[in-house]
Amino acid sequence: MTLSDIDFSTPGEGDDCQVVREILDLVGDKWTLYIIATLRNGPVRFNELRRQIDGISQRMLTINLRGLERDGLVKRTLFPTIPPRVDYELTEVGRTLLAPVMALVMWANSNRESIQDARVRFNAS
Repeated sequence: MTLSDIDFSTPGEGDDCQVVREILDLVGDKWTLYIIATLRNGPVRFNELRRQIDGISQRMLTINLRGLERDGLVKRTLFPTIPPRVDYELTEVGRTLLAPVMALVMWANSNRESIQDARVRFNAS
């Protein structure tokens, strides 16, 4: 499917445009890219995820993981130990996000200085 295959003319419930927008909103969320990138090497415990994603709160990590789990991108595994252990990992569909997510992360990293310079020039004018 390409952008030309999507009907953008009449947004509404059940419309391709709305569905695509919802998915892009999820992936474009502040923390989702970090979570996907952090899970790229396999299962990670909740607290380890939190430590690896600088600035994310426990609440925001929980909310985002639940959304990713609901959409079938992340799998949650609970181990019945004391204390309980919970691992998160990408599903098969979630792993298909790695290439575009990592490309976007690399693009942002490569262009951050020129974007910061552009912002300084814009704000100065």
